[in-house]
Amino acid sequence: MAVRRVMPIIQSEAVEDSREFYGRLGFEEVMDLGWITTLASPATPTAQVSVVTADRTAPVTPDMSVEVDDVEAAYAAMRDSGAEIVHPLRDEEWGVRRFFVRDPNGRVVNVLSHR
Repeated sequence: MAVRRVMPIIQSEAVEDSREFYGRLGFEEVMDLGWITTLASPATPTAQVSVVTADRTAPVTPDMSVEVDDVEAAYAAMRDSGAEIVHPLRDEEWGVRRFFVRDPNGRVVNVLSHR
């Protein structure tokens, strides 16, 4: 299993202010679902940050995302280790398969692969 990217998630109602702030650092919007906006560097597209008002399809808003090449293997590894699965493995309408797991620090990590 390989990690493709790691992205911080900021929970905030200040989406437009955040878009402008990160825009001044060179980020451009690459996704806007109304409740989550993802900004990326045009020069390094895997350098991203997301701003989320609240996750619309899960019980909590995660603190970060980790994209892997095999989400099934990641899910099995986390489940088998006894880690707390906060949100079950499922397909989302925007083209990802994901689950949430709590890390040892109490942070919720969104682990995903694109379909």
